[in-house]
Amino acid sequence: MARAWVDTATRRKQIAQAALGLIAERGFRGLRAAPLARRAGLVPSGLYRHFGSLDGVVDAVLDAVRDRLHEHLEAACAAAEDPLGRLHRILRLHAKLIREHHALPRVIFSDEVFGNNTARRAALRGILHGYVAAIEAVLRNGQETGAVRTDTDARTLAVMFLGLLQPAAILAALSDGAFDAVRHAEAAWAVYADALRPRPRRKGAG
Repeated sequence: MARAWVDTATRRKQIAQAALGLIAERGFRGLRAAPLARRAGLVPSGLYRHFGSLDGVVDAVLDAVRDRLHEHLEAACAAAEDPLGRLHRILRLHAKLIREHHALPRVIFSDEVFGNNTARRAALRGILHGYVAAIEAVLRNGQETGAVRTDTDARTLAVMFLGLLQPAAILAALSDGAFDAVRHAEAAWAVYADALRPRPRRKGAG
């Protein structure tokens, strides 16, 4: 039976997802052409028709991470009108991403991935800076509408938001997914959301 035709863009995404799964099971050193091709349902020569090298696959993994983050931001903004609701939904979506792909920290923070590759480092820096900027924009909107305290810089609050899941992502990676990032996200959100809410002025404050 002939295999259904898949367009190039879709096939590249499938290969990137297969690479994430392989890294989750075997670490970055386990990312090799033959097992990756098998996981993606291709022969090795088919793999190289879509990527010139395994370096290209790693770049595609980073692109996939960037795209998922953007999709989460857009979905959260469409589903919730209030800033806190948007932030909560973003956190939930990202926690689920970590649960599904607990190998992500092995990719994002691996010297084997980046080494002296300045272009790849710049790409990751751009992904993280763009993400923080988007969270900052949601927080600024919250400050403007009175939902978020104004006595703390929105940028600082955005970086703190990033920190809600980073330790959980590392623990999930080290435990091969046993650590429940989704459960942690809900507990961490309760603390963070409380910290965001405006505080009543103290009597005698200027």
